[in-house]
Amino acid sequence: MQSISLRRAALAMVLSLAAGTSLAQTYPTRPVTLVVPYPAGGSADILARLVGQKLSVKLGQTVVVENKGGAGTAIGARAVAESAADGYTLLIGTVSSQAINPAMAKVGYDPVKDFTPVAPLASIPFVLVANPASPYRSLADVIAAAKANPGGIGYASAGPGTSNHLAGEMLAMAAHVKLLHVPYRGSAPALADVLANQVPLMFDLLTTSLPHIRSGKLRPLGMTSAKRSTLLPEVPTLAESGLPGFEVSAWFGLFAPAAVPAPIVTQLNAAANAVQRTAEMEKALREMGMDPDQRGRQEYIAYVKDESVKYGGVVKAAGLTP
Repeated sequence: MQSISLRRAALAMVLSLAAGTSLAQTYPTRPVTLVVPYPAGGSADILARLVGQKLSVKLGQTVVVENKGGAGTAIGARAVAESAADGYTLLIGTVSSQAINPAMAKVGYDPVKDFTPVAPLASIPFVLVANPASPYRSLADVIAAAKANPGGIGYASAGPGTSNHLAGEMLAMAAHVKLLHVPYRGSAPALADVLANQVPLMFDLLTTSLPHIRSGKLRPLGMTSAKRSTLLPEVPTLAESGLPGFEVSAWFGLFAPAAVPAPIVTQLNAAANAVQRTAEMEKALREMGMDPDQRGRQEYIAYVKDESVKYGGVVKAAGLTP
């Protein structure tokens, strides 16, 4: 009986592999939907339309971008997780949909088990900025002030559980200080109050802070990326300023539902890499304030898992779990 079971299992595996190979040889035969878990107009949407246009050429089929915003990315991400595992529904996954939001709320999907990471795309670093009227000229100044006045140094964010809020929580934990979180309904009003010196500090996306930094309306104290930004090469990272390993970014990647046949994932990965690793795409991304992410797929799978664990720990430590 055992040998029969083994033969049946082996036969099923062979048939599964054959079916996957057959699918890959014919895939895609119809348009592919690329879901953006945000409303139209934001960074993820702009990136999706840029990548989708190029992927259409590589795949030989139309890539239709579909915006499914709501519930902090949960609606769009859940729709992809529950779709057929055939490679025709993909997701622009982000640090919010794949790491932060699942740690903050019951989203109806597992960010690791219910998705197949296909390829990394890009990331946008945050920059810790201060109003020029404030006394803070470096990360060391902020930490020293926070130690002298626990809970008295405020930083603005786009709201509880957002990337720039959790960046502040990570800073407080890494530096062993207490900061005052000042939440807003979105990054725009938060940044407006930092510019007006109502709140002295904020972790803001480099793309939105850069014009104000260049005009002298904001003072950059440190980058949250692993490496210095080519747009602000004189600004050190927080990691090199005394917080080793500190890294926060708004990252974007291409994801498929779990159980998509491996040959199709391989085909999509090759197409995404061919699109992303060109001088034209690199230039377009950098003009948008994004850094191209050219990690290999296995490295990216590990990175996504690590990010899920990291933010889960930050959310728990900050008392933000549902």
